[in-house]
Amino acid sequence: MPLVRLVIPDIINFVSVMSNYYNPNRKRNLYDQNSTERFRLSRSKLDLFINCPRCFYLDRKLGVAQPPGYPFSLNSAVDKLLKKEFDLHRAKGTAHPLMKTYGIKAIPLAHEKMDEWRDSLRGGITCQIDGSNVVVTGGVDDIWVSPSGEFMIVDYKATSKEEEVTLDADWQKGYKRQMEIYQWLFRKNGYKVSSTGYFVYCNGNTDKQAFDGKLEFDIKIIPYDGDDSWVKKTIKEAIECLKGEKLPDSGPECDFCRYRKAVGVFEKSSHKSSYKSSHK
Repeated sequence: MPLVRLVIPDIINFVSVMSNYYNPNRKRNLYDQNSTERFRLSRSKLDLFINCPRCFYLDRKLGVAQPPGYPFSLNSAVDKLLKKEFDLHRAKGTAHPLMKTYGIKAIPLAHEKMDEWRDSLRGGITCQIDGSNVVVTGGVDDIWVSPSGEFMIVDYKATSKEEEVTLDADWQKGYKRQMEIYQWLFRKNGYKVSSTGYFVYCNGNTDKQAFDGKLEFDIKIIPYDGDDSWVKKTIKEAIECLKGEKLPDSGPECDFCRYRKAVGVFEKSSHKSSYKSSHK
């Protein structure tokens, strides 16, 4: 069973420097439909548009992003180790034992652009949207290829829970959209892509008598049949949103907007009280 050493970040130090990385009034990487420079619209920001058009507009056009959460250091460590492991088989042109266990007739893709496609910040798989300066981007975890040359999009996930790992939770819709956007992007780049993608899901095993400085994972491969028919329409709607001159409505389940609204009520009440006190 694969072993991963658990690295716990110094949360106190992180909190102290987090504000250095958060700029509530960003002036760069803002959408301007008249600009000649390409505007990168990432897969994650497209998902933000789906969840809350208002937060998306505030972020991508006005430079006010949602405050960042804590980094998932353990998840990143699992991703890195999985990539190293699959890269060993990529170099040899062999299937990973897990792929054999699950009867997946494929091997990790060996391609000159793999490192670029994995780099979501500077590279990724990209597609220029006709009639705009928008380039949709996405960074994949892995790609497997069948004997017929068909690409299979692969995403790594890490969690720790006692129940069986599935894709049935409502919040996992974002995972499925992520897979479908990647499939759409590779198809737009002319590659033959299987509708079936795979989630390599690592579940931290807590059913041990002692920690002993290591955390073991049960690894499961979950197939998912994607449908990217919604992607093109959603990208067009996101661009039209950015072209607008007023704030769009909030997403019905957006906690950030609900928080701002709730705080605004008290701030408005406090302001009125302060005004009355000062004019007595």
